[in-house]
Amino acid sequence: MALLEASNQTTPSNNSVTLDLHEIQATVLRYRPEPYYGTHIKMHIDDARSGREFLRRLSPHVASAADWWNATDAWIAVAISYTGLVALGAPKESLQSFPEAFRVGMAARADILLDRGENDPKNWDPPFGSGQIHIGISIFSDTEEKWRRTMALARQQYHGFSGVSVVDVQDFGAQPGDLNPLGYKDSIGQPAIEGSGVDPLPGQGRPIKAGEFILGYPGEAGAPLPMPGPDLLGCNGTFVGVRKYQSRVGAFNRFLRDNAQTDEERELLAAKLVGRWRSGAPLTLAPVKDDPSLGQDPQRNNDFNYAHDPEGKQMPLGCHMRRMNPRDANMPVLTDVNIHRIIRRSTTYGAPYDANALSERDDEVPRGLYFIFFSAKAMATMEFLQREWINSGNFTGMGEERDPIVGQQDEGATFTIPKDPVRRRIHGIQSFNLLRGGEYMFMPSLSALKWLADLKA
Repeated sequence: MALLEASNQTTPSNNSVTLDLHEIQATVLRYRPEPYYGTHIKMHIDDARSGREFLRRLSPHVASAADWWNATDAWIAVAISYTGLVALGAPKESLQSFPEAFRVGMAARADILLDRGENDPKNWDPPFGSGQIHIGISIFSDTEEKWRRTMALARQQYHGFSGVSVVDVQDFGAQPGDLNPLGYKDSIGQPAIEGSGVDPLPGQGRPIKAGEFILGYPGEAGAPLPMPGPDLLGCNGTFVGVRKYQSRVGAFNRFLRDNAQTDEERELLAAKLVGRWRSGAPLTLAPVKDDPSLGQDPQRNNDFNYAHDPEGKQMPLGCHMRRMNPRDANMPVLTDVNIHRIIRRSTTYGAPYDANALSERDDEVPRGLYFIFFSAKAMATMEFLQREWINSGNFTGMGEERDPIVGQQDEGATFTIPKDPVRRRIHGIQSFNLLRGGEYMFMPSLSALKWLADLKA
């Protein structure tokens, strides 16, 4: 779902590294492993002095992005909310230097994000939107053994430590076949970042200026984006958006059953909704029949554009992929695609996809996805995506149609599949992923973590 991410098969670049990789947290650049295991831990600071001591204990175990393309061990990432910075005793002038959307939090921006109805913050799982999440810790690993060992290391830093408390723990990991909660191969399609140390994969396009993702570097406009002060706090950090989705697998399977006659037709309809077959093969390269070998090949599975499919007869104009990265598509509403790209580290949780799940009870089975993204302007980018690309069809010329995977659908909503001689318009598409929580966080550099830990407030 903006859900699909990048392969971890990268090639070190002959170009010099221009980012301070020793300062940037590893997870900003390091691709999520395949398969993967991990845990999200949400912490609350009860006492400022204790919170700073906790950061002091944890910081040495937070991995940097140095040599990130060759890293093989598990790693720990840390992000802090605005209420967490307050709880740590950050100086007032620093707090006021953060963007307003970050200071008030995602729940308070619900109207701007169009998080209404079932997605309203009043329906979110606690502790999301309550201001109680101060520090988020994430552990990523490629093996269960490394995950458990790194979890134990993280737990040692807070277990029995007064002044900080755990308010939520969520294990996550790859489903069988590396599928996401709706049964698609996860892990395709990520922006290349200038100065990160690797060459772009085919289809990634030119590297995007690092300042679009990491604070302190020039962005696409040629200058660094505003960052919080002092410079030691902001530089080499980034903003993080977290949105927890509950996947309604029963509703998704019922939709496929009710709108296609055979298994082959259902799989094609599923591919039309996303823009890829379940294997990961893009419709632009495999428009008629799935090609699993293509889906598995990172040198080919993202190497396409829309020049030969301007009307969306291969990949529908309103499908999830064309919305989240329009690439070279001609859009009625002009925009610079590169300034709206995000780095994604989404993680699946709960029960795996079940092709036989058809009942409403199956919609309530705990499973879904943490949509996690990084950007130097994550708040503004998320609000743009929600309003313009996910919950509107104007930029693709599709009017009121919404993203078929993460859009919140009104009753009687439609999804259009261009075809000859007459387009097919499917009525009654539902919301397949319901929002169950969200937060804006700040991911400091390693030096900034130490600065926060050493505050004397």
